[in-house]
Amino acid sequence: MKVIIIGGFLGSGKTTTLRNLGKHLIDKGHKIAIIVNEVGEVGVDGETISSSGLVTKELTSGCICCSLKVSMEFTLDSLIEDYNPDVVIIEPTGIAFPLQIKEHIELMDLGEISFAPVVTIIDASRFGAEWNQIPKFIENQIKESEIVCINKIDLVDRETIASSTQAALEINPDAIVVEFSAKNADEKFERFMDLLTGESELHQEREDMNSMEVSGVGSYAGEYSITSNGKDVDQITNMLVHTLVNIKDKVKEINPDFVGHIKISFKASSGLVKGSLTSSDGEPVVEILDEKGDGEEHLKFLSAVTKVEKEDLVEIVDKCIQMNLEMENVEFEKTHSHVHNEPNFVSLDL
Repeated sequence: MKVIIIGGFLGSGKTTTLRNLGKHLIDKGHKIAIIVNEVGEVGVDGETISSSGLVTKELTSGCICCSLKVSMEFTLDSLIEDYNPDVVIIEPTGIAFPLQIKEHIELMDLGEISFAPVVTIIDASRFGAEWNQIPKFIENQIKESEIVCINKIDLVDRETIASSTQAALEINPDAIVVEFSAKNADEKFERFMDLLTGESELHQEREDMNSMEVSGVGSYAGEYSITSNGKDVDQITNMLVHTLVNIKDKVKEINPDFVGHIKISFKASSGLVKGSLTSSDGEPVVEILDEKGDGEEHLKFLSAVTKVEKEDLVEIVDKCIQMNLEMENVEFEKTHSHVHNEPNFVSLDL
């Protein structure tokens, strides 16, 4: 069994990369499974990936390189016993260290496994902002990688791509750097997928660190049961855009240069829509993932941003979501929420 670990900071494009990679491997005849780790107790990405027909397992309520090692081993054991995949793709939370996860898996008694090169994905459109906000964390993720992916090149000019690549190579001159658009699945993305057929031989000495503490990012996640009252996917799309813009404006009042990831999935009888926002100067991106629906209705959200106190984040997210649901006459009841216990702001200048 081959294990592929795809890391990267919040909102870098890991889920899009993973969905396209998974479909590519299936087309090549592989039997794959995907493990998604989100830092809150409510997962968003597992459902959106599963909507593509991929076998997905979610690990929530922590980071798999910190507090979920036992859950990770149990999940891998269960996948091998029940599904027996030949490839397992792991998407850690955006505040994890991918190499640390690989080292934990190597210590598990899982039989014959091999590893693809450890991957970190960088959002070319936000790299400068991320470096300004959390330089030590970004540096460590890049140092631990064998392949560094400069993603979202369709959103920036050639100069920005070149400067991102140069910065990555200055941090880790031994890394293979690939520039692509995972969303467009371009030719360079195809090259990246071919690189993942190789096995990793990297052995790196370093201190075992708690990635949550180093990142300076906390999170707030939750779920609402809803009654959409017949809202179609276009109406849902507009509502998610307005909600994300409202959250962005409120968070910017506290940290004008925030980076991170705010995700909302709205599952109605009419279909499944996902919205996301990744930075203070970014715009909401909304995808319609299912235009049919299966009758179940709920809203899930996960927010994780830099340098905002957790109490402020909770108040902003709840208020904006509830305000927009009320404006659209959507009935709702909060069924679950989780605030990560670590502080949302951790100084990285010590």
